[in-house]
Amino acid sequence: MFSWLSGPDASHKDAMVFETVADGLRSLYHKRLQPLEDYYHFHHFHSPALEQADFENKPMVLLIGQYSTGKTTFIRYLLEQDFPGMRIGPEPTTDSFIAVMHGEEEGIIPGNALVVDPKKPFRKLNSFGNAFLNRFMCAQMPNQVLQSITIIDTPGILSGEKQRMSRGYDFSEVLRWFAERVDRIILLFDAHKLDISDEFSEAIKALRGQDDKIRVVLNKADQVDTQQLMRVYGALMWSLGKVIDTPEVVRVYIGSFWSKPLQITENRKLFEMETEDLFKDIKSLPRNAALRKLNDLIKRARLAKVHAYIISYLKKEMPAMFGKDAKKREMISRLPEIYVSLQQEHNISAGDFPNVQKMQGMLQSYDFNKFHSLRPKLLEAVDEMLANHIAQLMNLIRHEEASKPAQAVTGGAFDGNVNGPFNEGYGEGAEAGIDESEWIVAREKSKYDEIFYMLSPINGKINGNNAKKEMVKSKLPNIVLGKIWKLADNDHDGMLDDEEFALACHLISIKLEGFDLPLELPEHLIPPSQRKN
Repeated sequence: MFSWLSGPDASHKDAMVFETVADGLRSLYHKRLQPLEDYYHFHHFHSPALEQADFENKPMVLLIGQYSTGKTTFIRYLLEQDFPGMRIGPEPTTDSFIAVMHGEEEGIIPGNALVVDPKKPFRKLNSFGNAFLNRFMCAQMPNQVLQSITIIDTPGILSGEKQRMSRGYDFSEVLRWFAERVDRIILLFDAHKLDISDEFSEAIKALRGQDDKIRVVLNKADQVDTQQLMRVYGALMWSLGKVIDTPEVVRVYIGSFWSKPLQITENRKLFEMETEDLFKDIKSLPRNAALRKLNDLIKRARLAKVHAYIISYLKKEMPAMFGKDAKKREMISRLPEIYVSLQQEHNISAGDFPNVQKMQGMLQSYDFNKFHSLRPKLLEAVDEMLANHIAQLMNLIRHEEASKPAQAVTGGAFDGNVNGPFNEGYGEGAEAGIDESEWIVAREKSKYDEIFYMLSPINGKINGNNAKKEMVKSKLPNIVLGKIWKLADNDHDGMLDDEEFALACHLISIKLEGFDLPLELPEHLIPPSQRKN
């Protein structure tokens, strides 16, 4: 059990005792942040209040893409089995939001039933109405992957003439709701379908503020050759640059994410490396889930503070008697100027303020006289949370990580290349020769021996100075050559015999080919004369 006080001189009644990180997050939110949100109508303007399930739910992965880019197939690829409600086809087939979750029995829970379940983190979706709830469901199934994460499949985003079809609910706002709560957002693109439609552009704009969660997958890349793939990648980055307004380059994973044979195999190695990187990113989500929830709580607290300053300023500027409507219109029109004034007065970053156009539109329907004036105590409680309790909660997160086994996504496609000959790097670089009875260095040893005996060995060994003269010819940095020396000098006598020198040359060759050096010398690379029976 962990506890801390709200201040150095706090009385016992102010002590906050947390059993877990989830308990700490929930307690801080309800006691420190939610009172500020309630007082200034934060939930009407920005995001609904958080509930218990929001702090305890598994990490969620949100898939977004135009129709026929392989979203549903991607989920099938990860799970290695079909899930209830799954439909795959070249035309728009997934017309619903499907939360693919773990359950002891396979089945479907309709949207209206899903949003009244207190154990599921979807209750606040009820505000989007029946038009949305009729297009929302939960697919439950016993699957090892889903024991660690929940995957949200979304309707295929429409393009061209199809965009004119009304969905009956605010698609972008639903995506925004999910984006605020998920741990990872994956945008899928088809190598043959890179155009970003108006609806797709609006969907990506709805993700603003969640840029750290976004990853991009260029799917079906095996259907183009290397030259075409370079052009496709460049076109994709250009298209993304127009809609994702960040100075950083978004991470793009290239591959073919289904279990069928590759059509063009010349980039097989690239696809394997990209798949491994993407899997590492997804597998890390359970381990980083608590940190992500803490980060989202901090972002929410900063926005709630800014919102309080905006609302209280509007209240303060309203006249007591006459001209209220005119003053309201005037303040809404000059809201950008008010933002600048509040930034300077309270030393707030411009990035913490909500979208000004959206805020202007929402303020039209509110009576400013019913807004509240500034209450410093509510803001002080949030400031104290950010300054003191968050740091303490970080310590609790680290303690939980140290006391629990490392969490990672397992099962399905994530276990397909764990151990065995299809593991990443198996049989390559320092792993080459792992399954062979012959010492792999022996293949080139005659060539290395010629160099060795030209270095004037004494009693069958060369000293470090003579070895250095030859090793620096590789042009590798001294730090790398120093590591190679330590690995090759297996008997730690400060000199190299002919086998150890051949091993050093072999390790140099491995590094020059672009592979990493091992942290310790693998058994299959140990010189034969130094191996223990």
